[in-house]
Amino acid sequence: MTEASATPPAGDMTDNDRLMALLAYLISVIVPLIILLSEEMKKRPFQRYHAIQSLGLSVVYVVYEIVACLLYTLLTAVSAGILGVCLWILWFLPLIPMIYYAIKAYQGEYVEIPVLTNFMKQQGWL
Repeated sequence: MTEASATPPAGDMTDNDRLMALLAYLISVIVPLIILLSEEMKKRPFQRYHAIQSLGLSVVYVVYEIVACLLYTLLTAVSAGILGVCLWILWFLPLIPMIYYAIKAYQGEYVEIPVLTNFMKQQGWL
């Protein structure tokens, strides 16, 4: 399945499915948990797919933020605070792919996140 493939038939996906998939990426832990705990929502394949993928992406971002925090602290200390002025952008970098995947989900696409989607499929989560 490529990024633009596997779009389900129009009758299978509702506007609510697309909206919930968008929100799963933008409100990354709360909305996916609501989708997966709600009996009606978790039966919707599009919502379930994006909820699970969003949770996986959230775990990756937590690990990223820990590494970024350590790197920021180390480089700021080594440079006597000078690099601290420039490195704040490290915390905002994860927002770019998160917004991209949210837009793609709202467009009705089953997106594949490099490495993460394959890992989740191998584990049987997707």
